[in-house]
Amino acid sequence: MFFCLPIVFGCPTKVKVEGNQEARICPRCHNAAMFSAKSRTWFEFCFVPLIPMKSKHVWMCGICQLQVNTQPGWEPQMTQPGYHAQLQGQYGPPQNAGYQPDYIQPQK
Repeated sequence: MFFCLPIVFGCPTKVKVEGNQEARICPRCHNAAMFSAKSRTWFEFCFVPLIPMKSKHVWMCGICQLQVNTQPGWEPQMTQPGYHAQLQGQYGPPQNAGYQPDYIQPQK
């Protein structure tokens, strides 16, 4: 008799939140969603983490998933009270907002 057992293994990266969790501004998407985290790569066998391969401290954005290694002397900008993100050109409501159908003729 022959049995075929699938063997599943891999090296996924897990991110764990750590440190001060004050709101910080992401340099890519400009949202107040950056946080300090520890990124660790594990060797997994059958979906069970067995051996930690490497780890590093990162700043991560919860919206655009940007990861920046922690560097001495650099931190993302902290938000100010009453912070509202500046809308860039391609975002926000259209300039000519409102219902403006072209097929309705004004009555005389």
